Amino acid sequence: MSATTFLDPAALMRIKSLELRAKVVVEGLWKGMHRSPYHGFSVEFSEYRAYVQGDDPRYIDWKVLARSDRTYIKKFEDETNLRCQLVIDHSKSMGYGSQSYTKADYAATLAATLASFLMKQGDAAGLTTFAEGIEEHLPPRNRPGHLRRIITQLERPAKATGTSLAVSIGQLADLLRKRGMICLITDLLAPIEHLEKQLALLGAMGHDLVLFHLMDRAEIDFTFKKSAHFRDAESGAERFIDPQLARETYLKRLAAHREHIQQSCDRHNVEYHWCPTDKPLEEVLFTFLSARQRKKASKSSARLAA
Repeated sequence: MSATTFLDPAALMRIKSLELRAKVVVEGLWKGMHRSPYHGFSVEFSEYRAYVQGDDPRYIDWKVLARSDRTYIKKFEDETNLRCQLVIDHSKSMGYGSQSYTKADYAATLAATLASFLMKQGDAAGLTTFAEGIEEHLPPRNRPGHLRRIITQLERPAKATGTSLAVSIGQLADLLRKRGMICLITDLLAPIEHLEKQLALLGAMGHDLVLFHLMDRAEIDFTFKKSAHFRDAESGAERFIDPQLARETYLKRLAAHREHIQQSCDRHNVEYHWCPTDKPLEEVLFTFLSARQRKKASKSSARLAA
């Protein structure tokens, strides 16, 4: 897909309806894939299963049969039923935005887009919002009206509170007893020392974890010019800062923070997506789907080699 086919997030956010924004992103993704070398991407098989009497012989993988003397058929995406819990950071820091929209706006649009896409594929989607703890929780469903409930919840303003990732994810582990995919959407502007234990817990429970790490471009590049009092959005603490003096130290600490997050994800088999909020949402969705395809193909190859 060409980047020129993507809709600029600032233009997308001018659409007031969250449901319509999600629809625009999903439709843009399908059109982009249709025009690209990835045409047919959505019907790539996700895994193999053993052939049983009555299966359509057209889907037998003859190469596998010749190589292993075992009969397998390709199991396609539309045969799978995924349970996905979208977990959204509603802490006060998500209310920051250097453009015409905030990180919270971007997160809500990403969540609505993922829910819309998954439910169109026949999968189940749920929603959990958190700050200092779990706020709202809708279990995964795929039934009439459920997408509307998710979007209605996403449209509600976040409460002005701090963040406790460790507490929130610990509570989430108690709520999600059935295995599924968990998509965590957050700016991760909080200490993450205790996060690893919770990620390990969810992984041990058999959940497939995906992390979407959101940050505003001004936070990433520290583009502030004038000395000013900077206020911590969650604690309220203020500090007078000269950006010219602080920028180098800030960028080093941010790089170390991101590296720590990436290493934690690698250790616990968490799929990590870096999402500056000026990144087109079609690109985020396409990257996510591509990663899922590669992961499923890798699992299928490992099973066949066993």
